[in-house]
Amino acid sequence: MKFDSETSVLLVSFLTAFFAVFLAAGIVIGVPAIANEFGMNNVVQNWIITIALLVVAMFTLPAGQLSGKFGVKRSLLVGVLIFIVGSIGACLAFSAESFLFFRVIQGIGGAFSNVASMAMVVQAIKPQSRGKALGLTVTGVYLAGSLSPVICGFLVYNFGWRSMFYFTIPFFLICIALMLWKIPGDWKTYENDKIDSIGYMIYAVGILLFIYGFTNLINAWGLICVVVGFILLLAFAYYETRVDTPAFNMRLFKNTKFASSNVAALCSYLAVAALTTILNYHFQYVRGWNAQMSGLILIVTPIIMAFMAPNSGKLSDRIHPQKLAAIGMTIATAALVILIFLDANTPIWLIIVAMVLQGVGMGLFTTPNTNAIMSSVPPKETPNASAAQSAMRTIGQTMSLGLLTLVFAWIMGSLKLSSQYAGMVVQASQIVCIICTIICVVAIFASLVGIKSKDEFNIEKPS
Repeated sequence: MKFDSETSVLLVSFLTAFFAVFLAAGIVIGVPAIANEFGMNNVVQNWIITIALLVVAMFTLPAGQLSGKFGVKRSLLVGVLIFIVGSIGACLAFSAESFLFFRVIQGIGGAFSNVASMAMVVQAIKPQSRGKALGLTVTGVYLAGSLSPVICGFLVYNFGWRSMFYFTIPFFLICIALMLWKIPGDWKTYENDKIDSIGYMIYAVGILLFIYGFTNLINAWGLICVVVGFILLLAFAYYETRVDTPAFNMRLFKNTKFASSNVAALCSYLAVAALTTILNYHFQYVRGWNAQMSGLILIVTPIIMAFMAPNSGKLSDRIHPQKLAAIGMTIATAALVILIFLDANTPIWLIIVAMVLQGVGMGLFTTPNTNAIMSSVPPKETPNASAAQSAMRTIGQTMSLGLLTLVFAWIMGSLKLSSQYAGMVVQASQIVCIICTIICVVAIFASLVGIKSKDEFNIEKPS
């Protein structure tokens, strides 16, 4: 195969997707070790994962406009560099506060990387091959999810949790080299637009307060933050319809396919993102397994997703993508129904069946849903579309883990997670799975709404 610029774009997109998710998924395995070193209770421990996702959610929409204005390749380059700085800083952390600070830095880099890499694929690849190309990128996400528990479990068990962060750095340096020497274009679509700094601030503060408050709903301060954050997000939506060059083009949501696909994405990630953490807690705190053994079992779901993603991407070039998405979410719902009854006596084979169903369902959902979002807007709006789907993913993931934090805090208070409180871990996990099952059903209906709409996809058919 000729190693041209298009191939380089796909490779960079694959690697950045892989290693961003590699840490996001793998750090779950290292959470007990990190929490133990820094003396974190269960609430602070859950923020190890949540804080980076929250920052990604805050910076994703601004990253869409900035990538379009300054170029998606340049934005991806900056995002990767920031992520490397955050990774090195996390390795050198000397306290819980310093570690969480560098997780914030990683989140900023991740926001720009997520948006710019997806936009670059859409801009560089022909529309009739878009589903296949996006499928390869999503495969990087799922392949990372499948390999990271094993690799990170091995690294944490044998070399300590810091080795997870050092492991990623050489691959990000390869991405930087490819962007500098193999990818000539920069794809600017909003070059003449003014930066909407006011919109950025309203959105960032709104989403910060909303999600932070969501994780603290058991007290009055959390409720106040949720209400104020929600009001600010409504103000952001209104403000964006009144400015000439908005941080995010809210008018895109007039397209029913775009709107319903984004709602389905938000609900899907809200429903399933916490499951890896729940299963990891179950294996380590309820069954008493070590990080390496837990990682070996946790590969089941993502490895199936990695197999499904490219194939469902190809299918979405020929079959209505939202039909595939609705079927996928139905299968994922069945997995959650099984996990509602997860306890110390649940057979391992039944847990694996649930993980297989989750893998098949999400593998069949994610790439077609992403294709639906990216293909339902004009070509010049691809950075905005990429920002939207990335925002839905990260907000959904953050709220999912926020829900986990909220329920565990309600059941356990400020107790430190350990095998001593296995019964409480089981109780909290079951409550989270019940709530997530309901959200999965909403995602199915959101996909069905999109199927019935009359809006056209922006996909060129091969001649």
